[in-house]
Amino acid sequence: MTGQRPKLGWSDLRGARAGLWGLGREGHASLRKLRAIGVEPVLVDDTPAEEGVLKTADGGLDALMRCEIVIKTPGISPYTPEAAELRAAGVTLAGGLGLWMNEADAARVVYVTGTKGKSTTSSVIGHLLRGLGRKALVGGNFGAAPYDPEQGGGYDYWVIEVSSYTATDLAVTPPVTAVTSLHPDHLPWHGGVERYYEDKLSATTQPGADLTIANGDSELLRERAGLLGPRVEWVSETDDPDSAWMAPLGLPGRHNRRNALIARAVLRALGRAAGDGNLVRQAAGDAELARAAQGFTPLPSRLTPIGTVGGVTFIDDSLSTNVLPTLAALDSFPGRRVALIVGGQDRGIDYTALAEGVERRVEPTFVLALPDSGPRISAAFTAPPAAGDGGFEGIGDCGDLDEAVAAAFAWARPDGIVLLSPAAPSFGRFRDYRDRGDHFAAAMRALAP
Repeated sequence: MTGQRPKLGWSDLRGARAGLWGLGREGHASLRKLRAIGVEPVLVDDTPAEEGVLKTADGGLDALMRCEIVIKTPGISPYTPEAAELRAAGVTLAGGLGLWMNEADAARVVYVTGTKGKSTTSSVIGHLLRGLGRKALVGGNFGAAPYDPEQGGGYDYWVIEVSSYTATDLAVTPPVTAVTSLHPDHLPWHGGVERYYEDKLSATTQPGADLTIANGDSELLRERAGLLGPRVEWVSETDDPDSAWMAPLGLPGRHNRRNALIARAVLRALGRAAGDGNLVRQAAGDAELARAAQGFTPLPSRLTPIGTVGGVTFIDDSLSTNVLPTLAALDSFPGRRVALIVGGQDRGIDYTALAEGVERRVEPTFVLALPDSGPRISAAFTAPPAAGDGGFEGIGDCGDLDEAVAAAFAWARPDGIVLLSPAAPSFGRFRDYRDRGDHFAAAMRALAP
């Protein structure tokens, strides 16, 4: 990580010359926090959408140079030339979450990170805590900023989803962290795969770290056990084979079984770290956990059935923006023929593992590849299409999502599945994954008689 991670807290910023770089969701939460402590910052954004905000390339960077501290949005990489200029000018770069964590009751905080699975796991942990009678805030990359004055207080626990972007802003680690998976991602932002791994896993090793609960089925994580903090508890999808308690969560797939088991291990570890013996006891009881799991609402666009047309089932998994969750999505439909729609923003990741996973599948599988990463995905497939009744049956390049949905439907009839699980972000073609999922649903409806 470039530069020193600041040990400052929000309370240290009173009276400081502060700048705010990036006015997205986190940026506006930081603005509310700064104003709550009496600080009116300089506002800068790469593409300003409101009055009073300077453009980074048009005077904004110069204004930030005159600040003592600049709070940047997580999407701005600390490895950019602009960030280097600010540090060279003596400006401290910080993130809102890091400022909050430096003053938080760490024993009641859990970080949840991982290339994929962290949103679902964070949601499950928060839901179970509430079901067990605790007031819990689920925030960070997913959900609310814990420092936002609009969130109020009085929480017993904070479940913080940590992206690789946010991890570079953190100077401390709570006693309990969880890592759900590891796979190459966000390579342009981090500047390479090894730096991505180091930045991502740094959330487990800053001062204060004690126990990391990690995905024991990940070879990449096991190879990097030395980067996971002082102690590691491995959790596998084959652990606890009779755990009927998780059935009310309604989460399909072996990967989600492991996510639920990681959540349970986190509850036990949090209870021990916070001196909450009752939580440790509750987390050990299947009946109590089953009651707490009732009413869980899965994340939108995460293996979500959206309808059936002519006997073909359509599944929206638009939130899968990496190879790992796409392969997990395929595994969630054993015995079913699947038309898989993949592709989106090209982040330079290697799609060999995706191709190998599809080619290993026993059931008939047809792939539809979308721009912009579609051509590289197609090039990763080396096995010839199967001639029989099973396995990989070919890949087709499509110009847009509408074309892909129509082609997938034609192949999947009369009783197959059309699965949108892109293994790539939506940006450049759609506003976000929800917009992509909505477009997928509209394309499905257009096929109905």
